[in-house]
Parts: sequence; C-alpha cells; structure tokens
Amino acid sequence: MSFIKPIETHQYTKGHLTENDIGNDPVEQFKIWFEDAKKAKIDLPEALSLATCELPSGKVSDRIVLMKGLDVDGKFSIYSNWGTSHKAKDLESNPNVSLMFWWKELERMVRVEGTATRMTREESEVYFQQRPRGSQIGAWTSKQSQPLESRAVLEEAYQKFADEHKDEDPLPCPPFWGGIKVEPARWEFWQGGSYRVHDRFEFTRATATDSWTKQRISP
Repeated sequence: MSFIKPIETHQYTKGHLTENDIGNDPVEQFKIWFEDAKKAKIDLPEALSLATCELPSGKVSDRIVLMKGLDVDGKFSIYSNWGTSHKAKDLESNPNVSLMFWWKELERMVRVEGTATRMTREESEVYFQQRPRGSQIGAWTSKQSQPLESRAVLEEAYQKFADEHKDEDPLPCPPFWGGIKVEPARWEFWQGGSYRVHDRFEFTRATATDSWTKQRISP
C-alpha cells in the first residue's frame, strides 16, 4: 500500500523553444539563462545538484552546492572540504561529475556533464579570504561528513576556535579546503512543455579544443 497520494499532473506553460532561441555557444547560452533566473528573482539561482560516482563500486552520491564562478572557458567553480567529505573521496577515484540547475519558476533545467580538477592553492586562498569570517571558522572546525556526537560538540569546537584565533586576521585557508573547476563535455538546455512534450537541446564536443555541436533531442 502506498502512503503517498498521487499528485495532480503539473502542466508546463512557459512555451517552447525553437532552434533560434538557443545559440551556438553553450557558455553564452548559460549566461543568458542565468541572468533570466536572477531577473525572475529565483532564490539561489546559483544552487546546483552535484553528482559524483565512486569507483570501483559505482555508487553515486548527490548534494546541493553553490556555483561560485564561471570562467571564460566555461569552467564552473565550486568550493568545499576536500579532506573528509564524501564528494572528495568520490573525486579521488573518479573525476567525472554531473551538474544540474533547476529553475522552477522558469520551467528550465540545465544539465552539465564534465570533469573536475582541483584548483591551485593560490586560487583557493583568494576565494577563502572573500568569505565571511564566520564561514571561515566553520570551514576550520567542521570535519565534513564524519560522525558527530551532537550539535553541541560542533558548536563548542566552533566557539573554541573563534576564541583562540580572535586576534588572527585574516585567517589562513585550511589545507584541506579549496575549490574545483568543472570543465563541461556535454550541456543540455531543457524547457518544460505541455503534456511532457519538452524542448531539449544538447551540446557535445570530442575534445576541449573542438567546437561545440548543437542538436535537438527528443523529450
């Protein structure tokens, strides 16, 4: 017996995409859609789902993180704890990742498949110094994804670190904390359509130096 009642089917109503609505450069197209999301006042338009896969088990894990940058080459910047986190362990064995942005109010989704590489120490340190001091302290005191006896233990560690380093400004970047850049190998731009007749456009290329090939794919 199901304990979840059937939900009334949602119909997408924002319209359809023609070939002319999607440019030939996926990076520029993403920028356009991202600006549309900001203009629509969507909460956290930079939020994305980051999926990783550990090898050799093939187990997949997923989490919501925040995009912190997109460079001219179309590489996404993401920062985290790379010492103890689940995603760090996954990436050690398999650099292939998937990103997904979902902008509900616009009925749009962007999917990206690519490869993650660690940023240089200098790049990570530059961004770390832009973070609020409270977030810097949190980065130092949290052993991300490790067992925690209680929230009180975490708060005690946070306060202890804050007190011990109150005269230290700026705080250094933890050696286990930093950024990755995700270089896309495939993009997909999705627009919801009525009766599940969605519009999907895919961009692929064989190597990072090749031009992107755009094609419409079936919903």
